[in-house]
Amino acid sequence: MNVNQQAHMASPYGQSHPGYQGYPQGGYGGQHMTASYSGQYAPYNGPASGYQQGGLPSGSVRPPLTSGAPVLASQDYNQYAQGGVQNGPPTMSSQAPRPPVSQSYVPAHVHPAGPQPAYRQQQSGAPPASVQQMTNQMAGMQMVSSASSLAAPGTMALLFLSVPPTSSQPPLIPAPPSFSQPPTNVTISQASPQGFYAAALPSQQSFTMSTPPSQPPVCGTAPLPSQPLFSSGPPLPAQSSFSGPPPLSHSSFPVGPPPSSQGQITPTPPPAIQPVFQGGPSPSSQSQFPGPPSQQPTFPGPLPQQPPAFHPAPAPTSGFPPVGSASPRPPSMQGPPLSHQSLSGPPMSQASQGPLSGLPATSGMPPGPPPIAMQGPPMQPGIQGYQSQQNGAFGQGGALQPGYSSPYPVQQNFGAPPIPPGPAPGPAPAPSLPGPKRLDPDSIPSPIQVIEDDKANKSGEPFSTGVRGQVPPLVTTNFLVRDQGNASPRYIRCTAYNIPCTSDMAKQSQVPLAAVIKPLATLPPDEALSYPVDHGERGPIRCNRCKAYMCPYMQFIEGGRRFQCGFCSCVTEVPPYYFQHLDHTGKRVDCDRPELSLGSYEFLATVEYCKNNKLPQPPAYIFLIDVSYSAMKSGLVSIVCEELKTLLDYLPRETNEGESSIRVGFVTYNKVLHFYNVKSSLAQPQMMVVSDVADMFVPLLDGFLVNVGESRAVINSLLDQIPEMFADTRETETVFGPVIQAGLEALKAADCAGKLFVFHSSLPIAEAPGKLKNREDKKLIGTDKEKSLFQPQVTFYGNLAKECVAQGCCMDLFLFPNQYVDVATLGIVPSFTGGSLYKYTYFQATTDRECFLHDLRRAVQKHMGFDAVMRVRTSTGIRAMDFYGSFYMSNTTDVELAGLDCDKTITVEFRHDDKLSEETGALIQCAVLYTSCSGQRRLRVHNLAVNCCTQLADLYRNCETDTLINFFAKHAYHSVLSNPTKNVRDGLTNQCAQILACYRKNCASPSSAGQLILPECMKLLPVYLNCVLKSDVLHPGADVSLDERAYLRQLVSCMDVAESHVFFYPRLLPLQKLDLESEALPVAVRDSEERLSKGGVYLLENGLQLFLWVGANTQQELLQNIFGISSFGQIDPNMTTLPVLNNPYSKKLRDMIKSIRDQRSRYMKLLVVKQEDKLELIFRHFLVEDKNNSGGASYVDFLCHMHKEIRQLLS
Repeated sequence: MNVNQQAHMASPYGQSHPGYQGYPQGGYGGQHMTASYSGQYAPYNGPASGYQQGGLPSGSVRPPLTSGAPVLASQDYNQYAQGGVQNGPPTMSSQAPRPPVSQSYVPAHVHPAGPQPAYRQQQSGAPPASVQQMTNQMAGMQMVSSASSLAAPGTMALLFLSVPPTSSQPPLIPAPPSFSQPPTNVTISQASPQGFYAAALPSQQSFTMSTPPSQPPVCGTAPLPSQPLFSSGPPLPAQSSFSGPPPLSHSSFPVGPPPSSQGQITPTPPPAIQPVFQGGPSPSSQSQFPGPPSQQPTFPGPLPQQPPAFHPAPAPTSGFPPVGSASPRPPSMQGPPLSHQSLSGPPMSQASQGPLSGLPATSGMPPGPPPIAMQGPPMQPGIQGYQSQQNGAFGQGGALQPGYSSPYPVQQNFGAPPIPPGPAPGPAPAPSLPGPKRLDPDSIPSPIQVIEDDKANKSGEPFSTGVRGQVPPLVTTNFLVRDQGNASPRYIRCTAYNIPCTSDMAKQSQVPLAAVIKPLATLPPDEALSYPVDHGERGPIRCNRCKAYMCPYMQFIEGGRRFQCGFCSCVTEVPPYYFQHLDHTGKRVDCDRPELSLGSYEFLATVEYCKNNKLPQPPAYIFLIDVSYSAMKSGLVSIVCEELKTLLDYLPRETNEGESSIRVGFVTYNKVLHFYNVKSSLAQPQMMVVSDVADMFVPLLDGFLVNVGESRAVINSLLDQIPEMFADTRETETVFGPVIQAGLEALKAADCAGKLFVFHSSLPIAEAPGKLKNREDKKLIGTDKEKSLFQPQVTFYGNLAKECVAQGCCMDLFLFPNQYVDVATLGIVPSFTGGSLYKYTYFQATTDRECFLHDLRRAVQKHMGFDAVMRVRTSTGIRAMDFYGSFYMSNTTDVELAGLDCDKTITVEFRHDDKLSEETGALIQCAVLYTSCSGQRRLRVHNLAVNCCTQLADLYRNCETDTLINFFAKHAYHSVLSNPTKNVRDGLTNQCAQILACYRKNCASPSSAGQLILPECMKLLPVYLNCVLKSDVLHPGADVSLDERAYLRQLVSCMDVAESHVFFYPRLLPLQKLDLESEALPVAVRDSEERLSKGGVYLLENGLQLFLWVGANTQQELLQNIFGISSFGQIDPNMTTLPVLNNPYSKKLRDMIKSIRDQRSRYMKLLVVKQEDKLELIFRHFLVEDKNNSGGASYVDFLCHMHKEIRQLLS
């Protein structure tokens, strides 16, 4: 399809229409939720955009790039610039320049010179780790208070300085120790935002873990091989099995406030013999640091600052002498491991070990002010504890809920003299058994804390878009947007809002410069777009040179007779019909026009913007139903036909339309196709059969596409007859290619755009174009040939998809497979045409009916644009390079979409082609030309201005981590089409390490080379990235099917930031803390098994699945309120809906679940999981901060690995 490049589109959709049968209509996730649920996740970031299928090569068209490993962000990156807004919005403020960068950063080799140690991994012998994720090598942990926390030479430290970057200055980094020997110390600290100097600021806390220099790295356990979840029956999709013991419950030691700002601990002598971890006698039981797992991402968050409370320290049992001890390494004890011991293999010589049963759970402990460092030899080891922060977890000690300030002020003690350790306050309970220490998971950034802090700080005031380069609230925060000249973050979110002025600076930072654009996003009523701007037959005003549309960035000059383009600086004459005088400020007197004052608006397009210079016809919907044996047997055909009788009354329509203008048609198929004439003048529908599927054609024109209102009686008669006609079929083979051809030919004959709804159940093996064979071969996983599994096995569907795009024929595919159906091939047409892919494996009418029908209703009813073209323009200095999503590109600039709905996003990556200016910033304009559901051609325009910087510190201060992860996931999922998954994972890890190493070298204050320093706005980057790396697409478990991986790859390619956030880091809500008197949801807890209480009930959602986990010790009252039963054993694990009970808790919980489902674009089927039940293995797959069975690292382990990578780059 050739579309004049000047033609661009706007979004067609009317308002929501009344619902029917209790089903919400219209905006679906984008409308106001029930007032009682200000959802924790993106209340009005629309329904997190549907997990639409991803794009194949066309969905991510990239100009020729280097071959081989996945493309990293080491190339030039584009940036967005903006000029002063002259017309409507207030003048945008830009940031003051910062001092010049004193030292540039050149990425070093990933591996410094010298041999690298092999990471060992347990292959057999030890039981899999469950709660305990840190090895006993962390034993001997000691809190030290120091005015200078610089690690001594030869030490290695993990320092979390989640602070805004300071002005650039070269850090003074001591030479790091050789990695051939384990580091002697590990320091983990966190600083307050004002504490830039890791060495001296009192708002930072340090943990020092010591090991003798001769101690070798502790080996880690690899997960046991994945096992099938079911001995028989259909497996659940997108889930990996997990083996291992059930979660342990831990009781906390009493905690109390410290009597002074510095506390010391009573040293405990080590046992006479200290055992080394046993994992089995075989040296082969040790393996490398596990690669990224097949799970979803995690989000750490800011930690409150408060003085520490102290726990008495039990004697160490890790096998390491105390700090400062010169004693030789004790002999290791041979024999099987203790029941509480497990091995894990972090990438570095540090690992984590969970606490013994009876020791305090260390989750949720916020850091306090830094203790003062000891000078001279350290004393014997102890452990300094902190008052635990529950984050909503149950059964753990003293809770500090997110958003609440500490009862103690942060102490400032700059320059304080060293104070030797003293005894800890309070009685010290003597543990019956000496146990290993573990690193406190809450000393590392917590996603929940970041989310809650952002809600507390930014949900109160409306977010105004009038300030250039302002970073918006997180997608998990409920906020109101006021459009004052820049597009709402519901339409566009950027990875960075202050971008480098030069390509060299962008290459140095490795931060990708990208925007996630959701052109037709559903808005809450208070933010809805104004009426479309109508310029009559003359059409919208545009720049003569770059063809940018009139927007707030155009500056009117010469008394309003000309305007200067903010994108290319070209001066264009103002047409007489558009002329207006300027006021004393230089603005037009009609500067409140939408295109002069708003960031997003719509134009009515003229005939010049239409195909063949002819106004389009209203679109059509065609339903194509598989009536083979498997589809009939499952009850699918009866369900579809029964639903359509009601659903057709609720087709999309414009606000002022009485009924929809969309016409409908019907086809059924197995090995042959059946077309139906449902003309209103007929008494009964007529069937026409096409058996020559090799040369497909439509046997009738008149009576195939009809108006629903006119042919209602005939349509109902047909839908009643179809299940009866094929009730006794024995035909098992199906075609697929001819089915799409039939729909395409019907739309061509009607000369209109439209959408195909295809309901398909099996691999198309019948003789016909597009015939496929079963190519499922799990032996290819992990090899160089694995990429072929994500590629289509034939070119037929790619060519057919291009024909569909040219006609404006979009396709939604609903799959109901009982075995392999080659989703990678069948999903090509939905991916190229802007459609959606739905999959219901082992579909059962009793349990999956509601899930399928909800998705079908939303797919039919949501507002769409048809036959769309999108163009992204930028100001001079940057340009759009790469695109990701469900679309097709016949050139390098125009994104062609046969259909574009309110859930779809297109991700655009920018690169530099010139130098940018701090003064003018960078501009982005996204224009979408489309046909509305009534056949009206519209043009929707979104504008965004961002700042430009000459200092790396300004870049790192204005990044958006959720959007970064969205981009990284889409880039990686596209890369698997041409690269082995291991290379893709390694590339992502390396790029993340380079981003953080550049910050460490150029923006952080001088500190020990062993300290890991994270920028404030990127402190969650490691935990999120780890979840992407161990997702099922990049690192699957043994039970994850190839179809499931291809399905998830396509879904993620179209996700918006809100949906990718919850997909990679699921939301885990403690229901035992549900407050019946409050409208708010309970505060979520972190995705880790140790956060679960045996006495609790938790709801977990990731946008696709919904789990209700019930602890074995749940109180009878809670069970009665939720299930109407009196004991844990009476819970039916097969239930998919909660019983309707007459009590306030039951109603509140059911309303909450409905509210959560309404926020998502796809229905989430409820699974009830009993503790220690077989389904718990699936549930644990979504506890993404833990190690998983497919080899994915825990959050702590990955952080250690990332620290090592950064150190190697810095060395």
